[in-house]
Amino acid sequence: MRIELNHVMPYPLPKEVIQSSDVWNTKLCFKPNSANLVSAKSGMGKSTLLHLLYGMRKDFSGILSIDGKDSSTLSRKDWIKIRKTSISLLFQDLRLFPHLTALENINLIPVTNPNAPVVEEMAEQLGITAFLHQSVVTLSHGQRQRVALVRALSKPFQLLLLDEPFSHLDEVNQNKASSLIKRLVQINGASLILSTLGSVPEIPFEQTYSL
Repeated sequence: MRIELNHVMPYPLPKEVIQSSDVWNTKLCFKPNSANLVSAKSGMGKSTLLHLLYGMRKDFSGILSIDGKDSSTLSRKDWIKIRKTSISLLFQDLRLFPHLTALENINLIPVTNPNAPVVEEMAEQLGITAFLHQSVVTLSHGQRQRVALVRALSKPFQLLLLDEPFSHLDEVNQNKASSLIKRLVQINGASLILSTLGSVPEIPFEQTYSL
């Protein structure tokens, strides 16, 4: 999936933030099959960028194109199809239902990825097998983050958007998660855009952008 930004500027961000950015108000292309790191301090628009790419927000000027098509021409039905079949997003706030079990949260996705390992295999790799049948409300932040990651990787995707996916993980679990992410991106022949406040272990990025 090819994503192009042509002088995109989100309305909520201050001008001084936009002026110092590698992404905002410039011409930028996230190429197919590429791994991209977006790094910045809090409040610089990392989540805003991923939400724009996911079609959740339209409060911006400029042109955002997906595979050559202006996103402003896409209907609600178009976006639903894209999210179902082509783009997967791990939200910074995870968006889990606290009183459902971890497995029930994962299984809420409308379409599963035929190329992905089974949920149990991914859970085993991330060390959360023992928690799959527990309510999310009983889990730690790190356990919840890994549940949300399994859910994101269980969907079909040509573009994987990860919003601070390691913020609650220690180094050991960061490395396990990085290994699984690399594997699934490669299996799908997909692009990766990962936002972070700090360094990311064990993932080779072709491009790094500062917001």
